[in-house]
Amino acid sequence: MPGSSGSTAVTRSTLRQQIADALRDEVLAGRLQPGQAFTVKEIADQYGVSATPVREALVDLTAQGLLEADQHRGFKVREYSVADFRGLVEARTLVTDGMFHALGKGHQNFSDPDDPRTAAALAGVRRRGEEAQRAATAGDLTVLIGYDLRFWRELSSLYGNVYLSDFLHRLRVQSWVCAVQRLRLLPDLRGRLWAGHTDLVDALARRDTDTARAIVAAYNDHSLGLIGKPAEE
Repeated sequence: MPGSSGSTAVTRSTLRQQIADALRDEVLAGRLQPGQAFTVKEIADQYGVSATPVREALVDLTAQGLLEADQHRGFKVREYSVADFRGLVEARTLVTDGMFHALGKGHQNFSDPDDPRTAAALAGVRRRGEEAQRAATAGDLTVLIGYDLRFWRELSSLYGNVYLSDFLHRLRVQSWVCAVQRLRLLPDLRGRLWAGHTDLVDALARRDTDTARAIVAAYNDHSLGLIGKPAEE
């Protein structure tokens, strides 16, 4: 029956996404290490599901740049270099510069910062930023990543272009996957992680794109300096 097959497809699609999300969190939390290999069967057994949605989830994560297909073991966590991180930062900057340019030209979603809908949306993004800042100050990398990704996701969504928002989110996930492989080697992250989220929101609320660009540039310089530091520092 058409209804039954459709329900099955939706269930499998939902499971596929749930597995992909869970594995992404494992990578970001450092529980799946760079270069660590695993098979579809191992992941299916771990989550108690069939192989099909697992294979689909792993293919999705490979397409997103988090995993690599391994001819002998199935899949492995991608290992990123500092040069990779620089490339991701450059790509992120090109996207955010385009967003800021649109804002400077009077983008419709920021045409009136005093509009209740705009103010409410910005307030929501700012709350995410406040949570991210608290986690950064405490050196809680796992919590920071979650709030930071939500912060940028919600901030970029204000521009009303789902393709831009999705692309930036993918770049930021890849950036964090690359960064955590090095940040988790540092002994103490308290006070060392970037925490300028609310300053950025405040600048954008004023439509002060020059300050917004300067904040992002300082963020990028800070991140590149931190990622490039030896683990013993």
